[in-house]
Amino acid sequence: MTISPELRLEFKQRIENEILNNVLPFWIRHAPDREHGGFYGLITNDLRVYNDVPRSSVLCSRILWTFSAAYRLYGGEAYLDMATMAFDELLRHFWDREYSGVFWAVDYQGNIVSDRKQIYAQAFALYGLAEYYRATRNEASLEHAVELFHCIETYSHDRVNGGYFEARDRRWQPSEDVRLSDKDLNALKSMNTMLHVMEAYTSLLRVWDNGDLRHGLKELVEVMLEQVLTAVPYDHFALFFDEHWKPLSDRISFGHDIEGSWLLTGAAEVLGDPALLARVQMAALRLAQAVYEHGLDTDGSLFYEADPAGIVNADKHWWPQAEAVVGFYNAFQLSLQEHFFDASYRCWDYIERRVIDRAYGEWFYKLTREGRPYPDYPADPDQYKIGPWKCPYHNGRAGFEMARRLSL
Repeated sequence: MTISPELRLEFKQRIENEILNNVLPFWIRHAPDREHGGFYGLITNDLRVYNDVPRSSVLCSRILWTFSAAYRLYGGEAYLDMATMAFDELLRHFWDREYSGVFWAVDYQGNIVSDRKQIYAQAFALYGLAEYYRATRNEASLEHAVELFHCIETYSHDRVNGGYFEARDRRWQPSEDVRLSDKDLNALKSMNTMLHVMEAYTSLLRVWDNGDLRHGLKELVEVMLEQVLTAVPYDHFALFFDEHWKPLSDRISFGHDIEGSWLLTGAAEVLGDPALLARVQMAALRLAQAVYEHGLDTDGSLFYEADPAGIVNADKHWWPQAEAVVGFYNAFQLSLQEHFFDASYRCWDYIERRVIDRAYGEWFYKLTREGRPYPDYPADPDQYKIGPWKCPYHNGRAGFEMARRLSL
């Protein structure tokens, strides 16, 4: 199947219009704390500020990445100002000057709330710093990104079994509680952390072609293929593991599966290993097909979670919808199979119909299966516009990726 130039342009314009005229302006307008500096801890759908909520290094890093990428792709002083604000905040309040790495959370005055070294957070900081360097050629940004790479390799890399341990304490020593959130298992390894270390290393390799980094990224891609990917009951990524890669959960996350399918492809492309790329492309298509068959609702949206018996959480979170648009389109590019393009296109239709908040801007965090937003924070602690887990990264990145791919 080929897409007509008219359809390609229409699809691209719809996506870019949303990202450039809604998502990015929303964050510029509402996220910065003009009084104390940095970015607010939490803002509700109807724009009430909860500045007592701790500020997450992951959110700061994701803002850094998003606006660095926006500036690199589109120019514009407003994007550069946001990226620089995030860069300054990351180094001023989140960077551990004594032991290196980034803290998990601080309060609105910059006081440490949680000093643990979650590897997921280190990966996102590296990811944002690498992109800021790519956009601005700020040498300090590259130096800090490389420092984080060495920290992850020194303190988190499992040299015996492969992959990366979830977390360390402030001094990079083993920690008893390594959970990413209170909803996650206290498991030594997770697909989610592995995925975003891979993404960060891919980004860093684009600007710093180092042999150790190249080796680490290739090993991680192979770990994702050989340890994290499973075919039971159908192709998907297992989520939690012990040290020796024994799966500890049978939950299936459709958002992570479709996201991982295209991030794996990107990592293999940057590595430039034809044999590895061929393996990855086959795996990406199997993952996308499984999500297509088991994770799509009749309205084109993606369910949240399943187990081997079927759907266990039919909610519609914003980020899996964004990932589905890119992941299915990536599968279409690899296979030219029409159903993948249709899935990408229909998911964007769903986003426009249901996920975008036409009253206050940006996207709703979480909807019911029927497409109704859940009650606002604090009635529902997972429903907010800006906060520890709600960021401009998933929808912004999806927009940038689709604009690029639809221009090819």
